[in-house]
Amino acid sequence: MNEEWRERATPFSVSKDPNAEGEPGGNGWQNWISLGIVAVGIVLAAIFARSALQSTTLFLLILLGLVMAHEAAHFFTAKAFGIHVHEFAFGFPPRIWGKRFGETLYSINWLPIGGFVRLEGEEAPEGPRSFATQAAWKRFIVLASGAVINLLLPLVLFAFALTFPHQIPEGRAVVTGIMPGTPAETAGLQTGDVILTVAGREAKNIVEASRYVRLNQGKTFDVEVRRGSETKNVAVYGRWAPPAGQGPTGISIAPVTVNPADGRPYTVTEQQPPWESIPNAARMTWDTMILARNEVIGWFKGTGGPQLAGPVGIAQTTGEVARSSETAGGAIAPLLELAALLSINLGIMNLLPLPMLDGGRIFFLLIEVVRGGKRIAPEREAIVHMIGFAAFALLAIVVTFADISRILGGGSSLP
Repeated sequence: MNEEWRERATPFSVSKDPNAEGEPGGNGWQNWISLGIVAVGIVLAAIFARSALQSTTLFLLILLGLVMAHEAAHFFTAKAFGIHVHEFAFGFPPRIWGKRFGETLYSINWLPIGGFVRLEGEEAPEGPRSFATQAAWKRFIVLASGAVINLLLPLVLFAFALTFPHQIPEGRAVVTGIMPGTPAETAGLQTGDVILTVAGREAKNIVEASRYVRLNQGKTFDVEVRRGSETKNVAVYGRWAPPAGQGPTGISIAPVTVNPADGRPYTVTEQQPPWESIPNAARMTWDTMILARNEVIGWFKGTGGPQLAGPVGIAQTTGEVARSSETAGGAIAPLLELAALLSINLGIMNLLPLPMLDGGRIFFLLIEVVRGGKRIAPEREAIVHMIGFAAFALLAIVVTFADISRILGGGSSLP
């Protein structure tokens, strides 16, 4: 059977008409040769690039978890609507192992960078149980379910991150400088003011103070400060496009107390019970989405373009987070937070109306609804998605090259 590669739900998800509807794909000797090559590569990496191997392994585990959750959402919603699911795959071909349960083949493949769900009739009607023959609202749910799960998963990840013991900076933020002609100067903030609350939310440390300010960009909000023995409320405007190095309000802040040994703030270990971590996780998830929205608005307001990172850059970030958090006394919570942030990014990205992504397919579906059920020819839609796939592949190559160049130059992915 000819092999046809077609895009599916995520940028990591490609659907394939496999060379074997039956169980394991590929010949036995080919699998053993592939296994030998992979084993040799792992051994060499463990000897000569242990740190890179650890970072890559952590990144792949996080990525696989997020993408498989995404694909599982497509799988279960398709099953719920009676759509024929040909295959639910872990990784990309060539196939290592496959087992058919009922009408669906469950497979494990050699390339552990994602997964895919292969539905009957994804582009054109091929039978009464094909995806393309379903009502528009059913197809919308199947297409959107993956991104929705990625946006809901951080509720669990953040909750566990807050429940596990984790380090937080100790001490409130103090204003150490005010730029002339900025909203902070206009509002009357002064050097030495200790920030207590921002927009009604208690800022217990420098991280929270900075985050709450960025959450309120484009607004005038109250900042409660302690000035000497007095407490004052100051109304400050958060700019969308501040000059480089100034921040939305034009102040510089620092912890009230720092460790004289390294100049960093002292940290304390915090561990929240579930009745606190769950609602706080919901707020963190919402805050992160608002920050993502503000970041995009800032691009159009003049703060610069997006800072892109490919798989290599994200793997480096994963390793740096793990190593820094181990030094601080615990790696689980920061990695869970990183996974939550990646999941939100994956969910938002897949809802964008771009070719190849779920949002691109939803866009074509909405056009169909507006046209009273008249569909765009599958061949034309496939061409658009193919062009999108090529554009994403080219972008991935460029970003990966930039990441490798930065790493070889000794650069870090963390600020």
